[in-house]
Amino acid sequence: MRIRRFGAVAATVAVGALVLAGCSTPQSEVVEDSTVTVAWNQPFYSYNGNTSFGNATANNNIIYSTNSWFNYYNDVPELVQDTSFGTYELVNEDPLTVKYTINEGVKWSDGTPVDAADMLLDWAANSGVLNTPDFDPAEFTDPDTGEFTEDFPTDIVFFDGAIGAGLEKVGSVPEIGDDGRSITMTYDEQFVDWELAFPGALPAHVVGKNALGLEDNQEAKDAVIAAIQDNDAAALAPISSFWNTGFNMTEMPSDPELVLSTGPYTITDFVADQYIELTANPEYVGDNTPQVETITVRFITDPLAAVQALENGEVDIIQPQATADVADALAAIDGITVLGGYEGTYEHIDLQFDQSKSGTFNDPRLREAFMKVIPRQQIVDTLIKPLQPDAEVRNSQLFLPGAEGYDDSVAANGSDAYAEVDIAGAQALIAEAGVTNPEVCMLFSSTNPRRVNEFALIQASAAQAGFNVTDCSSPNWGGLLGTPGAYDASLFGWQSTSLGVTNATANFVTGGINNLNFYSNPQVDELLGQLDVTFDPAQQIEIQKEIDALLWADFYGVTVFQFPSTAAFSDRVANISPSTLAPTIFWNVWEWEPTETNVVEEG
Repeated sequence: MRIRRFGAVAATVAVGALVLAGCSTPQSEVVEDSTVTVAWNQPFYSYNGNTSFGNATANNNIIYSTNSWFNYYNDVPELVQDTSFGTYELVNEDPLTVKYTINEGVKWSDGTPVDAADMLLDWAANSGVLNTPDFDPAEFTDPDTGEFTEDFPTDIVFFDGAIGAGLEKVGSVPEIGDDGRSITMTYDEQFVDWELAFPGALPAHVVGKNALGLEDNQEAKDAVIAAIQDNDAAALAPISSFWNTGFNMTEMPSDPELVLSTGPYTITDFVADQYIELTANPEYVGDNTPQVETITVRFITDPLAAVQALENGEVDIIQPQATADVADALAAIDGITVLGGYEGTYEHIDLQFDQSKSGTFNDPRLREAFMKVIPRQQIVDTLIKPLQPDAEVRNSQLFLPGAEGYDDSVAANGSDAYAEVDIAGAQALIAEAGVTNPEVCMLFSSTNPRRVNEFALIQASAAQAGFNVTDCSSPNWGGLLGTPGAYDASLFGWQSTSLGVTNATANFVTGGINNLNFYSNPQVDELLGQLDVTFDPAQQIEIQKEIDALLWADFYGVTVFQFPSTAAFSDRVANISPSTLAPTIFWNVWEWEPTETNVVEEG
């Protein structure tokens, strides 16, 4: 599943609803030789989850487990401030000014202090403020892998960061505090979700050394700071290039500095397409001290194979995409705990507005026609209701079913035009467009049985109207999302990471990091800008309703269903408590408790 920063569950919770950690949290101790094995459905492939290429759940689960930051969500969900890592304070409301301070003694796993250099690089990379104006990386993106090609210009400053998440509103370089561990950011305008705008950092000294050919850690930090403060394009070009691609990996890198961590765990082994190993970080000084010594994440793409591995004792925790077969298989296993419910993830189909494989959906009539043939109700009835009898089609791009504003938005957003398959209506639109058998190559996970079944239902329905729907699936589909020329439509799930009301911006705003289908509507951009500065919950809902209606009117694509959730774990591990938000089962990885049966004995 692709991961995104979006959540319409409870827009008013994000600001001001902090739970403070770090004051009275009991210290735990690592149980020597204890191990836990987790199955995940996609291999890890990048240690930078803030790029358009690396922004995926499979990566961010690992990044979250190995790195600390100023806050995180628990399983309520509510925002928790980790004061054992650092603190932040609202210095001024107008202009909005925020100061972040990292605690003294917080280190990367190589012993190097975490400080203002790391935060300053984080701002530069995820604000895009220093990027070369009007540069488009599309022609330098490999359509087969989604990565930048070797032809990428070396004199261009382009950080492929989390544009649209809020930091782009900090238009001036943040000020570094005298202690060298703080920065102060001044926003150009109000931003309601300022507490969620600052993502986790990568080590500035590692980026500086690799990008600028330096050897000393402090010298590299100083060089990164100088390049940002002076807007030195000659230095920023290689810095941005390495930040974008230097942390992509499919196996354990030869340079251990590429997997440094600040959190409870650190990466100690990584075998391509098999597993990644996390070991308790001896340099970690925060409150979220782990109890399990070694966690191995095995990559098992087939959900039934994951269930079998759980039954065989090969893994201890699984969270496969739920199907009726998975539910039946889990019910037959003794000695496990199964947790169900709904996830903060929803299935959807996006249509490429530009730079697609065939160019079919550049014509809005063909987008509308394709939306008319997607059998959403059949998909829900066939694949989801056997697991969740009360499952319904999701009819909003912004609102979670059951959340305040959902029913009102659905009643007016135009989604009712796609409640039932309309073959005749689609045929009329195709004829009006003057094309025959329009091509639609669909990207999805080739190793996900539910997606394979969904694709088959869509393909059969669309063929009745004259669409030629072909298979662009791949086991490496995540890295291909947003890649020019790779596909025409995509089928995947957006997984929410927060309750921030503004996080839809990254998805729908022109040029946003999660705007993977090249969608652009000036009216939507303006409304998203209004949402950024609107603190009144009722007004937030009204703005979201307007955006929702525009997305359906533009034939953006369709939403399908909210994910049913299934997590299962053995009696070798305790304290598993999945959150509806990403990183779901991993949110409290440091609290996982080994039971007496899982400590490895020598001999």
